[in-house]
Amino acid sequence: MEADGDIKTTPRGFHCGLCNVNLPNQSSVDQHVKGRKHRTLHTVRSTRKTQERHSVFVSGITPLVSQSDVAQYFTQFGPVSDVVMDKDKGVYAIVQFAETDSLQATLSCVEHQLGGLKLRVKPRQQKDFKLIPKKNASQNLQQALERLKPQLCQLVSVNAQMQYVVERFQLGENEKKARGLLVQLLQEVFVEFFPDSQIQPFGSSVNTLGVHSCDLDLFLDLDNTKVFQARAKSTAEQAGEGTSDDGRSEDSILSDIDLSTASPAEVLDLVAAILRRCVPSAHKVTVVGGARLPVVKFHHQQLNLQGDITINNRLAVRNTRFLQLCSGMEERLRPLAYTIRYWAKQKQLAGNPSGAGPLLNNYALTLLIVFFLQSCEPPVLPTVDRLKDLACEEEECVIDGWDCTFPSQPIAVPPSANTQDLSSLLFGFFTFYATFDFAGSVVSLRQGRALPITDFLSQEEKPTKPHGPKLGPVNVLDPFDLSHNVSGNLSERSQRSFQKECQEAHKYCRSLQYQRKSAKGKSWGLVRLFTPRGEAPPQSRPEQLTISIPFKPASLPEALRGRLHQAGGGGFRLPWFREVCAAVEAVLGGVLGCRLARSADAAFGAESLADAGAAPASPDASLNDSCDSVGSQNEGGAAAGAKRPLDDGDDESPQGKRPRLARRAKPEPAHWVCVQRHAVWAGRRRVRRELVKDTDSRPEGSCTELETEVTARIAEKEPELQGPLEVKVQPQVIGGTESTKAVLRLEPVSDTAGVFHDFFHFLEAFLPKMVETLLEKKASASAV
Repeated sequence: MEADGDIKTTPRGFHCGLCNVNLPNQSSVDQHVKGRKHRTLHTVRSTRKTQERHSVFVSGITPLVSQSDVAQYFTQFGPVSDVVMDKDKGVYAIVQFAETDSLQATLSCVEHQLGGLKLRVKPRQQKDFKLIPKKNASQNLQQALERLKPQLCQLVSVNAQMQYVVERFQLGENEKKARGLLVQLLQEVFVEFFPDSQIQPFGSSVNTLGVHSCDLDLFLDLDNTKVFQARAKSTAEQAGEGTSDDGRSEDSILSDIDLSTASPAEVLDLVAAILRRCVPSAHKVTVVGGARLPVVKFHHQQLNLQGDITINNRLAVRNTRFLQLCSGMEERLRPLAYTIRYWAKQKQLAGNPSGAGPLLNNYALTLLIVFFLQSCEPPVLPTVDRLKDLACEEEECVIDGWDCTFPSQPIAVPPSANTQDLSSLLFGFFTFYATFDFAGSVVSLRQGRALPITDFLSQEEKPTKPHGPKLGPVNVLDPFDLSHNVSGNLSERSQRSFQKECQEAHKYCRSLQYQRKSAKGKSWGLVRLFTPRGEAPPQSRPEQLTISIPFKPASLPEALRGRLHQAGGGGFRLPWFREVCAAVEAVLGGVLGCRLARSADAAFGAESLADAGAAPASPDASLNDSCDSVGSQNEGGAAAGAKRPLDDGDDESPQGKRPRLARRAKPEPAHWVCVQRHAVWAGRRRVRRELVKDTDSRPEGSCTELETEVTARIAEKEPELQGPLEVKVQPQVIGGTESTKAVLRLEPVSDTAGVFHDFFHFLEAFLPKMVETLLEKKASASAV
């Protein structure tokens, strides 16, 4: 590996020119060179250098010359491994040979002619490999907002601003016509190769929620083609000839593949070949076979449009019809959806650039909006079950075993009695999800309510539902395919970011800056709401020394999932919390060697549950309620700003005042007092390497035995702290009005050495991982 040439010495350490990163010391250099990023970039650079050394640049061709023509001509000089054509203008090509001798033979030829054209051939230019840094997403989003800001600030109300957002971003009539013409062209092309097939658009292009340059999603329906092929094959066998009854020759593309037995990958390879050869301006055609639903991706150069073609996504077409119906039933849906989508884009909460990623996709975000409108009082949109009841017999529809019945026309649905305006609904959306329990709920648009997560933790498979949805930090069921969680790609960080931004938006929408136009021409309404993340001035907040352990159903062991399923409803939180507390106690006492002392009569039971029945005054109220014990410790003595308590034995109030009621002492919540005498958090990675004699790729907290041994080694070799560190750890479970999680509040009792914050920051990352490991280990042991 050419690490010596990539690593340069700098006054502050080292710099890797290949990865464009600074490194502080030689140990970091060694780790970086072995890392995935450096090795991947090194491989890419080596491959491109090899390609450049084996390639020639060919000019003088015309768009009429095909890729196969170029490859066939240069094969006379040796094996050709690849030919890259210029699809923009079609005037040059890059020919890559498999051997260096073929390159030399090509360059030694004085004259090259192909089809009467005189070709100019020269060695391919060799360029230095450079890593192109990613664009500053926040800066680009701010620039987009600056272009939108003047028009929004001039409008008189938030309602008008939301309508303007629709006008600014919706697909124009010319764009719709261009997309329709492309669909018509593809229909004409594919029907020649797949008789009786049909191209059906779905997604943003046709669901009334499309924006400029959104992808064109297409479903290639081959059911009729399969019937045609089977009938033609039967007729040919009876006639004993190679021609079907309608004169179509079997010596066609259908003679090379049997659609009834071919795999989706084989059919998509055929679709990709047709796109490359027969569709003008089709560019960058690739087959993505590893996706949940394999697709063929292409770029239409003339329209500058990205397109996807799938052959097994009939449900998506029905989902599109459902959103069309919702938009037709309720005119407030479109302004609300466009506004929230743009807000989510500005906050970097939605829109995965490469298709796959940990952010919300637009479909999942739209379903969250629809679910909120179903949950309003009175409802703005009806549930899917209600729509099914309103449909007639002719509108019944079942796809892949899922009931997809709903009315075909909005007129069949009674209008909503809800009269809230757009600004109120937008405020309501943020308020609704600011305190939503994502971890403990599954969003069901079919029933129009949040189902308890325990309903989906059963190990038993139901006949009507062969497998449940993939559970994650956010669970939103598809309206029809109830085994599909449309937000299953979201990471825990994405969920926290979404809920945090909803909380911030909830607070902003309560201010006059949101509700009233500024008389001084300042930003107001949606402008401040659309400010990209990181651009708003930071607000100072008191530090909360808490560690959160989220409820993650997808990572729970099967045995624990079964017990929580039996608890049902909201009752799952207490047994899960007790398991977490036992694991926390094992980590602190067993793995980290702390001396633990429980508070008197501590059971970590129902008294540690936050009140899930009453909504807090703010999204942070549950957390504040879980920490009420902090204030109770001052009740026994005088504190700054507090009134002087009555002397012991004073049974009467001062003269002229009403009798003072006796206060009942608030019991102190259950907690541990944790005592640590060694800095077990310092140098753990180095000690771990020494123990395993090599770099361990497992993250911290992945092996209890190893981590326990690391602690013992540190305690053996390192001196004790100047004074023992004593920390009060108070656990509490929160849920119902926000995402279910166990919260540990840490408070120093004695910190002579001044190391409490180091210990706390270590536990922030270490403790949740180790708790998850211990839960899995305990479940495995009980299963045996």
